[in-house]
Amino acid sequence: MDTYAIVTEKMVNLLEQGIVPWRRPWTSSGLPRNVVSKKPYRGVNLFLLSATKYVSPFWLTMKQANELGGAVRKGEHSEIVVFWKVDEIAGAQTKDDADTDQADEKNRRRFVLRYYRVFNLEQCELPQAVLGKLPKIAMHHHDPIQACEKILASMPNPPEIVHAGDKAFYSPITDRVTMPLRGLFESAEEYWSTFWHECGGHATGHPKRLNRKSICEAAPFGSPIYSFEEMVAECSAAYLCAEAGISPAVIHNQAAYIQGWLAALHSNQRMVVVAAAQAQKAVDYILNRENTVE
Repeated sequence: MDTYAIVTEKMVNLLEQGIVPWRRPWTSSGLPRNVVSKKPYRGVNLFLLSATKYVSPFWLTMKQANELGGAVRKGEHSEIVVFWKVDEIAGAQTKDDADTDQADEKNRRRFVLRYYRVFNLEQCELPQAVLGKLPKIAMHHHDPIQACEKILASMPNPPEIVHAGDKAFYSPITDRVTMPLRGLFESAEEYWSTFWHECGGHATGHPKRLNRKSICEAAPFGSPIYSFEEMVAECSAAYLCAEAGISPAVIHNQAAYIQGWLAALHSNQRMVVVAAAQAQKAVDYILNRENTVE
C-alpha cells in the first residue's frame, strides 16, 4: 500500500466513524507539533495527528525519544506523518510543501510522498529535565473573533467582500465573496468558519493570488475538480479557524456530507493529501508566512 492509500484509508476510517477530520475541534493545548523542533505540523499531518485521543500536542519519533534519554512504552501504536522526498541524481533531500508526485526533467528531480512514524508524548517515558523544558502551549488567551478580524485585515490583496442575501459563495469572475449578514448565523464561529471557506479557501485560488487550477477552471457541481476545490476550501477554513483559536462550525446534515466525502476519497486516493497541501499554501499566503514549519 503506498503512502496516499495509507493516508486515505485513515481518513475514510474516521469518516465512517462519523468524525470529519478537518472539522474536528482543536484542543486548548494547541496544534500538534514536534518535541524537538517545537514547530507545528503542516498540511494533512495536522488532521492525522489531531484526530487522535491524545491531549498533549507534542509528537516525536522513536529515535528522538531514545536520543532524549527516554523511550516509547511497550505496546504503544504509532501514527504516520507524511513528507516529500526529492530524489536527485547527485543526492536526495526532503520537501514538505510539494503538491503531488511529479518529475522535473530540467533539474532531474522527482518528488515522492513518503512517511515516517511518530508517537505522542503521552506514549513515552522521558527524563523530567526534558519535560521541564517543553513550552507551556495554550491557545485562546485572546479573543478568537478579534483574531479572525485581524487575520482578514492583514490579508494581502483581499477580494471584495459583500454582505447580502442568504447564501455564502465566491465568484472568481468578479473576485467577490458574498456572505449573509452576520446576524443570520447561529454564532460568530459559524460565520467565520463559513467565511474562511469562501475567502481563505476559494478566493485564494484566483489568478491574481495563487492561480489554482481548480478555481480558475469552471467545473460542474460534483465533478472531480469541483470536489477537489471544495476540499481545499474545507482544509483552508480548518487551518484558519485553528490559527484564530475557534472550532469549525457544526455541519448541518452531516451524514450526507460524510457520504459525499467518502465517495470522493474512494475515487481519488491522492485528493486529501494534495488538497491539504494546497490549503496550506493558501493559509501561508493569507498570513504572509514563510514555509518554516513541519
